Amino acid sequence: MAKKEECVKLLGFWISPFSRRVEMALKLKGVPYEYLEEDLPKKTPLLLELNPVHKKVPVLVHNDKILSESHVILEYIDQTWSNNPFLPQDPYEKAMARFWAKFVDEQILAAGFMPLIKPKKGIEVAIEETRELIMFLEKEVTGKDFFGGETIGFLDMVAGTMIPFCLVRAWECMGIDMISEEKFPGLSRWIKKLNEVEIVRECIPPKEKHIERMNKIIEKSKSS
Repeated sequence: MAKKEECVKLLGFWISPFSRRVEMALKLKGVPYEYLEEDLPKKTPLLLELNPVHKKVPVLVHNDKILSESHVILEYIDQTWSNNPFLPQDPYEKAMARFWAKFVDEQILAAGFMPLIKPKKGIEVAIEETRELIMFLEKEVTGKDFFGGETIGFLDMVAGTMIPFCLVRAWECMGIDMISEEKFPGLSRWIKKLNEVEIVRECIPPKEKHIERMNKIIEKSKSS
């Protein structure tokens, strides 16, 4: 088990769902860490040195160990600090949590951002295609407080940082009510439960500032 006095540093970016979820995990475990803010898209020499392969945040430095990619970092944190485990212990449940986390970061992000900014088949088709993907998560969380059960888990951190505290804000900028309570009662309840968790609230980007930045990103994407 890691000792509290060990050196932990996190390179992140304030609106990045990928680095925010790592902060959630560290806070859940009660691990003291030094946070180093990157000002993306500029990349500091330190970021390029620590993550020469992807040149992206997050990067976790634990003593002499350097890790990148948020899913990898989350698993490392859970296995290194044994208190408050957030990955399922059952092998099948763990595999499924990984499956749905990948689904969120790859398929929902891919469908729910650029295709809505530049819809090739029309905006209504793009919205419906995104909702069809989100419905898989609705079925997974129905009847539960969290994807992890009664407490926040691995998939809650991944989906929470990506959907309600990132994509939903982008959709708000576009005037799209993607996850209505009527269509997605389970996810709507889950989002409310997430907002009740202190470590989640501590890691959510300030909404006004976030939406202002999102608007700039959307406008830039439209003109590119």
